[in-house]
Formats: sequence, C-alpha cells, structure tokens
Amino acid sequence: MRWWKMLGLAGVAGVAASGAVIARAERRRRAYTPDEIRERLHARLAEASQIRQAPPALRPPASDGGSGPGR
Repeated sequence: MRWWKMLGLAGVAGVAASGAVIARAERRRRAYTPDEIRERLHARLAEASQIRQAPPALRPPASDGGSGPGR
C-alpha cells in the first residue's frame, strides 16, 4: 500500500475519532437533571400560556406545519 493511502486512512480514522469525542461531550453537556427538565417545561408552559392569552394582533403568526401546495 502506498504511503499516501495510509496517510488518508489515518486522517479518516482521526476525523471519526474526533467526531465521536465531540458527540460524547455534547451528550454530557445536554444531560439535564430531572429538576432542570421540570423547570424548563414549566417555563415553556408559562410562555405558551402568555402567547395564547395575548390579543390576536400581538400573537405570532401560526405555522402551517409545512403543508403547502405540492405536499
């Protein structure tokens, strides 16, 4: 096998390994405790309730869920 093929394979392995390390760190960073999840859900509920109670002129436009012509 030529040296440049070995170098290429080593580079691919390095990229894959670094991607795995980054993904693992991201999962740890996003691991919330049950109390944190509960707080976030309560905050989202309060925000949604405020939007629902706002006058129609102040409400954000409703999304159509991506169902347009051709879907």
